[in-house]
Amino acid sequence: MRKMGLDFGAKTVGVAISDPLLVTAQGIEIVRRKSESKLRQTLARIEELIVEYEVDEVILGYPKNMNDSLGERVEKTLAFKEMLERRTGLPVQLWDERLTTVAADKTMMEAGIRRENRKEYVDMIAAVFILQGYLDFCRNSAQESKSDA
Repeated sequence: MRKMGLDFGAKTVGVAISDPLLVTAQGIEIVRRKSESKLRQTLARIEELIVEYEVDEVILGYPKNMNDSLGERVEKTLAFKEMLERRTGLPVQLWDERLTTVAADKTMMEAGIRRENRKEYVDMIAAVFILQGYLDFCRNSAQESKSDA
């Protein structure tokens, strides 16, 4: 089974999928939304991807502010989390996404992607950073518990 990472934004949702061994995350798609308040098609597409990639857990970026406070995006993200859990029946874990968009943008700059083209990919790459951070954390936690035993 695989994990899915999501970067939930006002107009797009970046999607990443883990490999079957849960070592690496790859960006697969950006789901574009017609309106911020309309989520039915977005949820349907995410559900299709969950089935296609045999996902057993979703990792959703949690947009806390840099000072650790919670802004309006957090409320929308929590509502989206509840909708995802209800619709898919899968557990949805929140993962701190601070600086993932900055890291994604920096990665694209270093790769030589032109500024006007970066917006097209930033959410998918941010989803990769969210999911990769979660996978690394889980792997490191498992290694630490083995060494403690």
